[in-house]
Amino acid sequence: MGKLVLVEHLSLDGVMQAPAAADEDTRGGFSRGGWAAAGNDEVMGSVMAKGMARDGAMLFGRWTYEQFYGFWPKQADGNPYTDALNRVTKYVVSRTLREPLPWENSVLVGDVGDVAAVKERTGLTVLGSGELAGGLMRRGLVDEWLLMIHPVVLGTGRRLFGEAREDLRLVDSVITTTGVVIATYRKREDA
Repeated sequence: MGKLVLVEHLSLDGVMQAPAAADEDTRGGFSRGGWAAAGNDEVMGSVMAKGMARDGAMLFGRWTYEQFYGFWPKQADGNPYTDALNRVTKYVVSRTLREPLPWENSVLVGDVGDVAAVKERTGLTVLGSGELAGGLMRRGLVDEWLLMIHPVVLGTGRRLFGEAREDLRLVDSVITTTGVVIATYRKREDA
């Protein structure tokens, strides 16, 4: 069985919505997008590169898949993420998309309930995909959380944990030069 890892940018108050760009995700009137950009540095890049090199596949919700597809396949600047994201198998959970999916190596998964069967075959890394992440946590399918906690409070926006209850233990932490705490958590066995 593969391990399922959530990789998420979070504000100190748990917001995960639109970390990369102002117009990335304005659902619900969110106007504070792009808040994580100031936290990028070589330390974070190194940690993310290790995550991208992890064996297995990527798992996306429809929204994040479409956002990534709109950007990454078009990059031609030699960024190592571009090649990694194009080559890796990308499983996409969606009830509205239909095959064939436009981005190479993409496979449609009809419902979050079907992810367990995929996890039986391969490890999975989830980037963003907040609604999917919530569904995975509710079903007990997440094995590890790699959280990049930025020193910013947003006060509003979609949160990762919402009403989910998780008993976690810290297994690794790194502090970047910009003050981002990169914390890796796993489920507590005694919970």
